[in-house]
Amino acid sequence: QVQLVESGGGLVQPGGSLRLSCAASGYNFGLKGMAWYRQAPGKQRELVASISPSGGSTVYADSVKGRFTISRDNAKNTVYLQMDSLKPEDTAVYYCNMQWSDYWGQGTQVTVSA
Repeated sequence: QVQLVESGGGLVQPGGSLRLSCAASGYNFGLKGMAWYRQAPGKQRELVASISPSGGSTVYADSVKGRFTISRDNAKNTVYLQMDSLKPEDTAVYYCNMQWSDYWGQGTQVTVSA
């Protein structure tokens, strides 16, 4: 069955960096777009970034443009989110999603705090 497993979250100081990974299995990864979402306490889940099946097209939320980079390695069935210049407002649980599906990972906590 489809599985999405995130890793790489943690505690980081403002201005720091983290790289999230999402390992996918159970389907043809290279045929599906992928996305990262996040949900902060008391807020709705929001789209952070998405990437096309080939990796040639990406979309970012305005709040992360220029700071976050989504990428994928279809040989490894993995999608990444490189997060630089992190801010306290980036604190949230980050989820991996197969685009246009109800398949989600379990989430990984990112906390940006001094």
